[in-house]
Amino acid sequence: MNAAITFGPALVAVLVLLAVTGAVVVRAGGLGRGRSVLIAAARAVVQLAAVSLVITAVLRSVPLTGLFVLLMFGIAAVTSARRAGTARNVPWTALAIAAGTAPVLGLVLGAGVVPPRPIAVVPIAGIVIGGAMTATSQAARRALDELKARHGEYEAALALGFLPRPAALEICRPSAGHALIPALDQTRTVGLVTLPGAYVGVLLGGAGPIQAGTTQVLVLIGLLAAEAVSILVTVQLVAAGKLSRAGKPGGPCR
Repeated sequence: MNAAITFGPALVAVLVLLAVTGAVVVRAGGLGRGRSVLIAAARAVVQLAAVSLVITAVLRSVPLTGLFVLLMFGIAAVTSARRAGTARNVPWTALAIAAGTAPVLGLVLGAGVVPPRPIAVVPIAGIVIGGAMTATSQAARRALDELKARHGEYEAALALGFLPRPAALEICRPSAGHALIPALDQTRTVGLVTLPGAYVGVLLGGAGPIQAGTTQVLVLIGLLAAEAVSILVTVQLVAAGKLSRAGKPGGPCR
């Protein structure tokens, strides 16, 4: 039975309608700029079209696969830094993402759980890098917003004898930790509320439910580990003044 979604006029019409609806709701509800929804949708179409054209060649070559994964990582670092408002701190943002991504990918590949073949490495790497990117963005935004909103408490902690980094950690760490909530909720409800992409993709690829479930569990728990590490490193970098919206070292509240 063919369960694939086919390209055609109906699909194009539905995609346009969904994108416009999202943009109208965001704008009319005062949730932000509706144009952002349209731009994101357009970028998704263009980027996936481009990837579809090159992915076959990439998956036939181990060196090209490595370069493709590095490209994904670089784009993730830039995107996360911009989303957090720390665009001038891309190297530190990249460090936070790498701190969560590298150990997870190293473990699953080194243990042989994921076969070291391009067809397996690219999707797993993309999922883990994407999760670490999102967690880093959210943690940095929450931490920096909290430090800005509670700047008086930070100054009071300094007056009481706290060093800058511990004082910042006391304020921003609990809030930044909330960035892990989406991953926790997804893991807790998998199979009950959602059937995530890895599970469905493996099923559509012809594997059985057990193999699909095993793959999805590996992905979800790997994401939890990667995101937890990235969030921890992000908080430490914010507290040390390495990630700041001023883009300059010298204090977490700059």
